[in-house]
Amino acid sequence: MSTSNQFESGHKITGSPFSPTRESIRAFCEASLDFNPLHLDDEYMKGDFGKTNFGGIIMHGMNNFGVITKMLTDWIYAHGGVQRRLETRWKMPVKPGDTITPSAVIKSSKDTQGGRWLVLDVQVQNQRGEVVAVGEAMVQIPLDH
Repeated sequence: MSTSNQFESGHKITGSPFSPTRESIRAFCEASLDFNPLHLDDEYMKGDFGKTNFGGIIMHGMNNFGVITKMLTDWIYAHGGVQRRLETRWKMPVKPGDTITPSAVIKSSKDTQGGRWLVLDVQVQNQRGEVVAVGEAMVQIPLDH
């Protein structure tokens, strides 16, 4: 696809798949200093939380944020752009053994003196095609792209 088309409404980008493991979840706990038992204690997670039972540890929601950010920056940095905003909502938990893949579709574009601003709808799906996170991002690229 030509460079100009990849900045038009409807263009889709797809990020790298990520497969969290018990070890990567623990590493995220250590890096973020978030030692919530949701992410570390299988026995605790066998209990019921209202109407929800997770059946085991789950990945940090902020790890979804990182997977989305990597997709956006891998794509936009190659064109001299920067990520300006990202908002997400978690729809369902991600567990060790899942594989999640982020994607985004350009929703709108606006040229300003400071560059071209793109708004993207983002989502993360697991290996079963279930949506685990949704949101919206904004990136800015130079006008010469």
